[in-house]
Amino acid sequence: MIRLRSQRGAAAVEFALVVPVLLALLLGIIEFGRAYNVQISLTHAAREAARTMAVGNVWADAVSRGTTAAPSVDLEATDFAAAPAVCAPGQQISITVTHELETLTGVTDGLTLTGEAAMRCGG
Repeated sequence: MIRLRSQRGAAAVEFALVVPVLLALLLGIIEFGRAYNVQISLTHAAREAARTMAVGNVWADAVSRGTTAAPSVDLEATDFAAAPAVCAPGQQISITVTHELETLTGVTDGLTLTGEAAMRCGG
């Protein structure tokens, strides 16, 4: 194959132009996947906390169960909220779990993700 003098190095220039775009796309995919994983974990934690609160009506047990349900997320008791605070039989309890997710790239200040679940209290 014969190369012209003017085409020498063209592949390197094209590579240098394409690589930053591909890396940005790859980082975006990784960030989205990570945020989606945390969102699913928060919803699962809220569901487990709501189930525990609906059956046992003990807030500390519900928070503990919700925290252990999402081991990949660093949850604290202050991340959980319930409405209403007491689960009367026949009433519905709603649990909200909020978590601030720091991004890997540091491009944004972080994302506030929320998981919610509701269950009927059984007593």
